[in-house]
Amino acid sequence: MITRRHLLGASAAIAEAAAAGGLRPAMAQQRNLGPNRLVLLGTRGGPRITEYKQTPAANLIVWNNVPYVIDTGYGATFKLVETKFPLPALRYTFITHHHSDHNAEFGLLVYNAWATGLQMPVDAYGPAGMKQLAQGFWDAYKFDIETRIADEGRPDLRKLVNIHEYTEGPVMAAGDAKVTALRNLHPPITESFALKFEFPGKTVVFSGDTAYFPPLAAFAKGADILVHEVMYGPALEELVRRNPNAATLMAHLKASHTLAEDVGRIATAAGVKKLVLSHLVPADATGLTAEKWADAVRPTYKGDLVVAHDLMEIPL
Repeated sequence: MITRRHLLGASAAIAEAAAAGGLRPAMAQQRNLGPNRLVLLGTRGGPRITEYKQTPAANLIVWNNVPYVIDTGYGATFKLVETKFPLPALRYTFITHHHSDHNAEFGLLVYNAWATGLQMPVDAYGPAGMKQLAQGFWDAYKFDIETRIADEGRPDLRKLVNIHEYTEGPVMAAGDAKVTALRNLHPPITESFALKFEFPGKTVVFSGDTAYFPPLAAFAKGADILVHEVMYGPALEELVRRNPNAATLMAHLKASHTLAEDVGRIATAAGVKKLVLSHLVPADATGLTAEKWADAVRPTYKGDLVVAHDLMEIPL
């Protein structure tokens, strides 16, 4: 469970970040964000919250002092703070699809960045529905936002956040970064995508949520890192036993997610340099260790393999 101690600790960290940049908020957005790296902020598959240690999907890439947040599941803000990321430095966010474990904290993330001193624009990218997601948050928080603009002298958050809706193909090109999308297979959602981030000399691909989808191998060909969702078949029975909608849930999981051995097939066909298992389904099955996740992939993939956990950092 997320305890009061966790929330108080994270809140204190947010306050500390605000204090560091509160008098000079613009400077906070120019600070050194550290080395180029990938941070697996949240690695849990699905929306269930049972503890703070493992929270839903969220990732951070820092490249040449520019941050890119990929998916914003519940807990993303606290995990960013825990990595010592200064929230006012938020610049780009990307949503792979509109399941709540990937977008639930989008509005609160940009709001918390604003509350701690955000002054510069944020560009937010997502599939169709992204504008509606943002507008719903603006509507829900209209009173608070407008009160703080008048009472605290803040810029209008709604004008700082630029919303972009993307489909398959080019998503963004800015500076030395290029982002491309591939429509994947995640029924019943059709607007669901894998995302490829290309920087000079380094490529990182996120599978998004998807069933086994061979075209992803060509999309990720030669990538330095493939972050792929993964499902451990033998543990599914335990998961569905805990749910009253077991039969429907099992059908969804089998149609919409990728078994470990098939993740290995994609990574092998793509020839990726490193495979990172994340968005673990089920995340909390009894006795399901990192070694078991890895062993399930090894028959079909012999390369560099990492089983992600929350706050894991991988140098780029």
